[in-house]
Amino acid sequence: MTTTPLSNNPTGTQLAPKGATPNNFNLNPQDFIKMMITQLQNQDPLQPTDSAQMLSQLAQFANVEGINKLNKQTTALGLGQDFAGSVAMIGKTVTWLDDKGAIHSGVVNAVKPSPSGALLVIGNEDIPSGNVQKVE
Repeated sequence: MTTTPLSNNPTGTQLAPKGATPNNFNLNPQDFIKMMITQLQNQDPLQPTDSAQMLSQLAQFANVEGINKLNKQTTALGLGQDFAGSVAMIGKTVTWLDDKGAIHSGVVNAVKPSPSGALLVIGNEDIPSGNVQKVE
């Protein structure tokens, strides 16, 4: 039997094109079940898949799914705490660093939620709460 390489790379590995970003592979439970059924349908009848191995794969998938849910909940909890702490700064004078490292200060008028954390409204600027150096 002859095989053809997938690339001209002597190691046989595929290289990502320049500027490509890593693929975030998300597999939902339905996709996993479809893959498992396809694997069972296409297995060699003389060498069937080990049921212990299949159960192990299913348990690993359940663990990964649980970890992903826990990660989302932890992120949401952190964002909620950040927002609550930022609300306490309303009416207070804060000192912060901008993106260029310059120091500014002003009174916090309001707080806005954002996916990356609370934003303090100071004048017409939205300042990430993580940039605050001092609260008076």
